[in-house]
Amino acid sequence: MSCLRARKEQLGDGAPLVVPGLTCMDEPGSPFTDIDSPPGPINEQPYVKDAYPPKNGKPGTLPKSIVHELLECPVCTNFMYPPIHQCLNGHTLCSHCKSKVHNKCPTCRQELGNIRCLALEKVAVTLDLPCKYHNLGCPDIFPYYSKLKHEAQCTFRPYNCPYAGSECPITGDLQTLVAHLKNDHKVDMHNGSSFNHRYVKANPHEVENATWMLTIFHCYGAYFCLHFEAFQLGKSPVYIAFLRFMGDDNEAKNFSYSLEVGANGRKLIFQGVPRSIRDSHCKVRDSYDGLIIQRSMALFFSGGDMKELKLKVTGRIWKEQ
Repeated sequence: MSCLRARKEQLGDGAPLVVPGLTCMDEPGSPFTDIDSPPGPINEQPYVKDAYPPKNGKPGTLPKSIVHELLECPVCTNFMYPPIHQCLNGHTLCSHCKSKVHNKCPTCRQELGNIRCLALEKVAVTLDLPCKYHNLGCPDIFPYYSKLKHEAQCTFRPYNCPYAGSECPITGDLQTLVAHLKNDHKVDMHNGSSFNHRYVKANPHEVENATWMLTIFHCYGAYFCLHFEAFQLGKSPVYIAFLRFMGDDNEAKNFSYSLEVGANGRKLIFQGVPRSIRDSHCKVRDSYDGLIIQRSMALFFSGGDMKELKLKVTGRIWKEQ
């Protein structure tokens, strides 16, 4: 009987060539039955015929723990997808990390070259794998190539920090981010569904990087982020105020909000649905999904000599029935 066996071990100089990612496959019709077994004893988990539950009437062949370990990139620890690269000693890594290690194997430091581990790629595409966010609660298992598409939209994936003043790298669940915003960014936190905020700026002609402090509201058992800032709309400087929901888009659609600004007998009103923080602050701003105030109108609302911005923005959040 010809078979391929799975091994994953540290190899030093002069160690025999071992191709990782292969296991005994003697099922009828296996594409690997013509490849000879490597010589010598192999101390590894035995062949387990039913290690995977039957799929489409065919019994599984590989122990999950072995295959999942073999598919884990030693650099980023994510599952590897074709093309999977290997060094002359058989150590593997993903194509994304290959460019980061300067063509040196991260395990044995040998030159990588352009060797593909085709056998491991063939084994990998037959597998069902858990979502990378299973430790955060996702229970789903997907075919190899469907996994990445799911993970990009998985509702258990961490949220990015919604703070607009900088590119904050912090991610986490909602409670983690609320604590982070309060303690690290010193964001104002308010309870209630209505608000009245005044925005003041001494030199309203400065538009570049004019972002005001984020404000967080807690109501209806959820958290909302109120943004207000200046930016360029074409050649004209404008101000925008909008609300984001701390949660997913399907939950955000259960809420509505209104924003209002005015003075001297004039008034601007915006009503809409808060966007999820899954959409970045810049994406929402650049789609103009909020209360847009032209600078000339903003200065008119401010009164006085029109040299200082003094805007009072009122708003309300409500839950749709």
